[in-house]
Amino acid sequence: MVAYGLLALGLSTVLALVTWSVVSDYLTEQRESSAMVETSDNAAAFHYGLFGAPQPCKPARERAECGSPTPDHNVSVMDLLNSLPSTDSAASMVYFEEHWYSLTGKPADLPADFIDTVRNGHSAQRRITVGGQQVLAVGVPLSRPGEAFFEWHPLDSLDKTLQTLKITLIVAAVVTALIGLAVGRLASTLALRPLAELTRVADAVARGQLDARLDAESDRDLGGLARSFNQTAANLERRVAADARFAGDVSHELRTPLMTMLNSMQLIQNHRGELPDPVREPVELLGDDLDRFRRLVIDLLEISRDDGGDQGSREIVRIAHLVRAAADGMAGREVTTVAPEAEGLTLQADKRRLERVIANLVENAEDHAGGCKGVGVEAGGLGVVITVDDAGPGIAVEDRDRIFERFGRGETSGRGRGVGLGLAIVARHVEWHHGTIRVEDRPGGGARLVVELPAKIS
Repeated sequence: MVAYGLLALGLSTVLALVTWSVVSDYLTEQRESSAMVETSDNAAAFHYGLFGAPQPCKPARERAECGSPTPDHNVSVMDLLNSLPSTDSAASMVYFEEHWYSLTGKPADLPADFIDTVRNGHSAQRRITVGGQQVLAVGVPLSRPGEAFFEWHPLDSLDKTLQTLKITLIVAAVVTALIGLAVGRLASTLALRPLAELTRVADAVARGQLDARLDAESDRDLGGLARSFNQTAANLERRVAADARFAGDVSHELRTPLMTMLNSMQLIQNHRGELPDPVREPVELLGDDLDRFRRLVIDLLEISRDDGGDQGSREIVRIAHLVRAAADGMAGREVTTVAPEAEGLTLQADKRRLERVIANLVENAEDHAGGCKGVGVEAGGLGVVITVDDAGPGIAVEDRDRIFERFGRGETSGRGRGVGLGLAIVARHVEWHHGTIRVEDRPGGGARLVVELPAKIS
């Protein structure tokens, strides 16, 4: 687009300069020629009125009788100047019989060398400034040596014409450059439309829409690229689906032995008092690990369900009630505070997924960040803002995206926070609801996880 604009500006500038040079020279030459003709005609009229019609000289043998014309002294020079034909000259003056005669203007305004040139028998013209105004001074010699007729002609109309021409050419150059920019933008848009489509589809694939494909396989320039991209996307989709099926199958297969181990552990814990002291501590540790194993299997089932394309089901959910039930139930105490304006907010949501979001955030705060300090529900943002505060050391800025990755770990937090799939599931479920999640610092210390969802008053 910039190249088109610069090319149009360059061409229009060259054309404008050439046009200005040719037209301005032509108009100036025409004005000077017109002024010279008018001055010459007025000088001839002055001469005729003063001397009468010129008489032809006699043959050579009588040439002595042919001398300089004799003026009629009964004719007033000033009257002659007044009787000259009306022209566009601003001043007329004549140097006659060693005296200056003028209607308007002052001979002193004429340059001395200019006067000398004309009095020496040469017609001349020159631009001069009189009273702050540019004029064209024109002088023609009269029939008798040393006498001359002068006029000056205003150049206002010529200057205005040239100024108008200059402005017109500048505006034309600017308009042409803008048109060039517009044409360049249109051309670049048309030329790069396949690449824009490629960018859009690639972004969709990057955001998890693995069935996105390019429709440019028949394009002459991008057909090969489109086919390669579509094949890569199809392979990726099959690979992700296979991985999701594998994770789901493994999780399902693990559920039976896991339930057996959990039931056996429960039985052992019911008879913990009968166990010898050295065995009790390993049994408790084994119970904790089995509980973590149970949560991991549940998370694997959840995320494999999403990877497998589970669309879920939407229903109208009252957010305040759902958050209270999920957060307080997970924390085992009342941790939820709902602002009055948020009590009536509802959302078209998958109730299971949304409950899982709140439960995972509270569980993460309880298990990895020193405990949940509170859960807040307020109106704002996309519609509703849900905050989960913890009592931990906070999360470093460089780790705030990493903790939402699968098995992500906040390397600089020093606590190993976010290990597992809990926060990755949260991010997936929030995105499924067209919401956002981010990490902030909690006033007073700790971290605050902020979820925004598109909600409205029912």
